[in-house]
Amino acid sequence: MTDRPAQPRGWLKHLRRALWLAVFAAAGIALYAATNRPEGPTSDFADSVGGPFTLTAADGSTVTERTLAGRPFAIFFGFTRCPDVCPTTLARLARLRERMGDEGDEFEIVFVSVDPEIDRPEDIGNYVALFDTPIMGLTGTPEQVEAITQAYHVFYEQVPIDGGGYTVDHSASVFLMDRDGRLQSIIDHHEDADSALAKLERLVA
Repeated sequence: MTDRPAQPRGWLKHLRRALWLAVFAAAGIALYAATNRPEGPTSDFADSVGGPFTLTAADGSTVTERTLAGRPFAIFFGFTRCPDVCPTTLARLARLRERMGDEGDEFEIVFVSVDPEIDRPEDIGNYVALFDTPIMGLTGTPEQVEAITQAYHVFYEQVPIDGGGYTVDHSASVFLMDRDGRLQSIIDHHEDADSALAKLERLVA
């Protein structure tokens, strides 16, 4: 009987991650399509995004969905050690807010860490302060972070890196929530600035 050749070590883990990324990509395409229809997102889909949460702000205070009630907000999920997507997205939101003039003060930018094992409230505060615009930075327990990411259909996964430690793969969309805490639209990571600006202007209209 001929022995089967040994599979490369860790191949199942890599296959699993590739399948998860494929699912994430398909979900992202579906999300973008659902929220970028000319008439806005479908009612059922919009109602499925968001909901109750409890997290901690940079000053240690508790923030819930009630804290944001009555004010539109743009919410983005990432982590302070993120090398590219997170700083690019937050800097972009800051520039778009500036372009809006006085209207830019009418919505909140919310940044939620998906790395609660490392990102403490003070770390979040120091991070969002880098972008020279008011940003509400939030973190929480792993259970609290899991709850809000499920509510917003956000993907995130720790990925080991060579030499130890990990990075985090995560969704890169910005969710635009209206004054009632209901999804109005999303800004895709690759969307052009004028299109993103138009969405923010509709959000505060």
